[in-house]
Amino acid sequence: MEKKKKPLYKRWWVWVLAVIIIGAIASGGGEDSEPASTEPKQEAKTEAKKEEPKKEEKKETKQEEQAKEDDVPREYKAALEKAKQYAETMYMSKAAIYDQLVSPYGEAFPKEAAQYAIDHLEWDWKANALEKAKQYAETMNMSNQAIYEQLVSEHGEKFTPEEAKYAIDNLK
Repeated sequence: MEKKKKPLYKRWWVWVLAVIIIGAIASGGGEDSEPASTEPKQEAKTEAKKEEPKKEEKKETKQEEQAKEDDVPREYKAALEKAKQYAETMYMSKAAIYDQLVSPYGEAFPKEAAQYAIDHLEWDWKANALEKAKQYAETMNMSNQAIYEQLVSEHGEKFTPEEAKYAIDNLK
């Protein structure tokens, strides 16, 4: 006897995702004109400044990197761009992005393409955890403990305990 799959709209995680998306859209029109998505990029620039002595080494390998990049399959590049979109707009964790990329109900990328995207996505995951924590605090009025548990949950946001702790410690 084969087990019949539930329709997508009857799955609990679909509704949780819908609430999060609606909350993110609703909180997007706040009074702060500073977009939160610039934080990861700014921190990446700061880290690059710290590593200026290594810049010369990077210049030598720039052509090699371009040659390697030309050999990357289109689907891998597409997975990387999709991963960047999820990180920048939905503040998702690395694990949640991977799951979304390979999910047959999500992007349906091959596992190899999703892994390539995760391996090549340079992002500040702690900043994403903090932004997600702010969303939970503002839209759902959750306690710090409940937010932490949602951030680290395998059925929730899938942030690491370190990323979730950072978010809670910096939540105002």
